[in-house]
Amino acid sequence: MFVIIRQKQKSSMAHKQHPNQVATISLAHLAHDTYSAFLAPILPLLIEKIGMSLAMSAFLDIARKLPSLLNPFFGLLAERTDARYFVIVSPALTALSMSLLGVTNSYAMLLVLLIVAGISATLFHIPSPGIIKASSGDKLGRGMSYYMVGGELARTVGPLLITGAVSLWGLEGTWRLMPFGFLASFILYLRLKNFTFTQQKFTKKAEKGDALGEVKRFLPLFGVMGGFMFFQSAMKMAVTLYLAVYLTQQGFSLWYASIAISVLQFFGVIGTFLSGNISDKIGRQKTLVIMSSGAAITMALFLVSTTVYTVFPLLGLLGIFMFANGPIMLSVIHEVETKMPTFINSVYMTINFSISSIVVFAMGFFGDRMGLHVTYEIAAVMAFFAIPFAWSLNYALKKS
Repeated sequence: MFVIIRQKQKSSMAHKQHPNQVATISLAHLAHDTYSAFLAPILPLLIEKIGMSLAMSAFLDIARKLPSLLNPFFGLLAERTDARYFVIVSPALTALSMSLLGVTNSYAMLLVLLIVAGISATLFHIPSPGIIKASSGDKLGRGMSYYMVGGELARTVGPLLITGAVSLWGLEGTWRLMPFGFLASFILYLRLKNFTFTQQKFTKKAEKGDALGEVKRFLPLFGVMGGFMFFQSAMKMAVTLYLAVYLTQQGFSLWYASIAISVLQFFGVIGTFLSGNISDKIGRQKTLVIMSSGAAITMALFLVSTTVYTVFPLLGLLGIFMFANGPIMLSVIHEVETKMPTFINSVYMTINFSISSIVVFAMGFFGDRMGLHVTYEIAAVMAFFAIPFAWSLNYALKKS
């Protein structure tokens, strides 16, 4: 029903669009990732409650990403099973684990809860882009934009939701947010239990191919994408996971910091929506170069002019440029010619999550030893090194 989805009708219908399915999965992305966005806003409170260093807090994000190392396994599993239930169950499982973060008094339990949330995120994010691909017809960039908008909008809603919950019930009362995730899974079950495309049913055909051979074939592409993600991840981790900590250290309130995160993510929704449509028209590489250049320049401006009056506008611009790269990269991965698209997507996700895990720990390590402001400066410089990798995208595609 996803990734490689074959129509039981004439090939002339192969590129038909199915907006209802795009909307369903995009809203599922919104529901799931709203809970995934709970960690960063309450991180200052968790650091104070548990007595963590920034390096220890980095391991919390690493624990959440650790299950991504199993992405290729889950990708192969998804080729052989009806993985729509992965998508259905994930919002409830993520809601359960993330809503309990404020309750625990143990660093070890925080790690366990975030590993569970990471498994749930892996189960959701592997099959869902394939459904978008199958539903988008020849407007893949637009479909991926809608999908990514759901995720970025969730990271706008999530910080406000968790901060409001803390204000009402205290950190230990955040478990009360859990039922919304269970409701989302129930609605998804109703929507997807008889998954069809405009009355034309699809069946999933197991994909067959040489997994190792496919990885070797796409090594040039994975290398360029990996380099791009490495140099951009420093900036992205700095202004997502550590933004609340950074701003509270600068003297801003937790509410102000949470609103700042939401501003960043809200304008990220705009960038995510625009980039897919733009890349459909002018090409993936050109759009990636424009967006990565804009992100690097805006990050530098943010560091030299951070005042009460400039934080929100600069974070808005940064959100547009920085998050615009997501649908472009996904579109590239899902446009390559391969017999194993789900597996290739899972390898891409493994590279993505592994690199971000290494970078987030480095950010925490340097933050403890040199301070977050210096760490932010390092991230800003690294962002400029992502631009040459964006320029190399077409070359890597030709070599793959």
